[in-house]
Amino acid sequence: MTNLVEPHGSKELKPLIISDKERLGEIIEAASLSKRQKLNSSAAANVVMLGAGYFTPLDGFMDKEDALNVALQMQTKEGLFWPVPIINLSTLKSTEFSKGEELVLLDPNYSDERPIAIQTITSVDTLSAHELEVILENVFGTTDSNHPGVKNFINQGSTLIAGPIKVLNYSYFPEEFPNTFDTAMGIRNKLDSLKWRKVVAFQTRNPMHRAHEELCKMALESLNADGVLIHMTLGKLKEGDIPGDVRDAAIRKMVDLYFQPNTALISGFGFDMMYAGPREALLHATFRQNCGCSHLIVGRDHAGVGDYYDPFAAQEIFQKSIVEESLKIQIFAADHTAYSKKLDKVVMMRDVSDHTKDDFVLLSGTKVREMLSNNEDLPPEFARKEVADILKSYYRSK
Repeated sequence: MTNLVEPHGSKELKPLIISDKERLGEIIEAASLSKRQKLNSSAAANVVMLGAGYFTPLDGFMDKEDALNVALQMQTKEGLFWPVPIINLSTLKSTEFSKGEELVLLDPNYSDERPIAIQTITSVDTLSAHELEVILENVFGTTDSNHPGVKNFINQGSTLIAGPIKVLNYSYFPEEFPNTFDTAMGIRNKLDSLKWRKVVAFQTRNPMHRAHEELCKMALESLNADGVLIHMTLGKLKEGDIPGDVRDAAIRKMVDLYFQPNTALISGFGFDMMYAGPREALLHATFRQNCGCSHLIVGRDHAGVGDYYDPFAAQEIFQKSIVEESLKIQIFAADHTAYSKKLDKVVMMRDVSDHTKDDFVLLSGTKVREMLSNNEDLPPEFARKEVADILKSYYRSK
């Protein structure tokens, strides 16, 4: 009997992975003559998340009605809360696919047309230009094609293929990140074995600097939590972001040296960042609840990019009644954290009203990359030396 928070919309996780080797072989053999579709990267990442139980209780890809309902109202036509459409879009014409047929979904991360899932098609629709705009405006808050998430979505096509899926594998993630990639089931099992009940999740797509480290510790202390799940995005990011293996090494070094033993669990998930700000923050919370987490740290401009979102919009969206009524996970609302020269420690900037900008050690991402590229040391108040050394080595290799 677990003491962890229940999964979203279900008493138990509903992973779509076929784990029985014999059944897996039968399914692949039966589908050998079926039509094949090469997925885009976002749809393939959705498959991995569906297979790994993160997207419980969904059973596959949404149809047009669900996609639009979710975009507009954050719930499916059956009333299930879900913050972003989980869809399989194709650039092929809708006439290429037929309702009722089985479709072998191919992993775009391999060149040898490797199957990743089997989909039973329940409907095929075309999203009109207006419907695409509705989804973009509501999910991303903008239709600006300079937004990396919008640009990616537009390039996926307008043919929407709906239906349940059977997941065959987790793509490249278990091989490339054998010690980090995990499923929602795996994380729940680890939290159970650690006997953690109150667990705070920290979402990251970047290496963790001193501010991130201290933010996790602040949340642990403030919530009196048993531990923190440092949960990193392992999928596709935007150009310029640090690769997953480098982030992984840097975070592990930081936790090993600077966290109390048995207070941090490091893990990763196979999903592409959407940079959808508030809506993506809700998705992060939903699948962290499926992992068994009771809280999610949501800071300034969570999952944002550029200046597309108000700094605290990702916190404010959790106050909507549909969110409060649907999710059991709660947020730890945080401000920017930075090293205070006055107090000689990392603080939340909102907590020190007597400070000016010059009282903090602040470096832009551009400045950090420039210093690392030039093999310069980052200020110890900003980054742990052992972490900075790993990042410097990466930039030197470039």
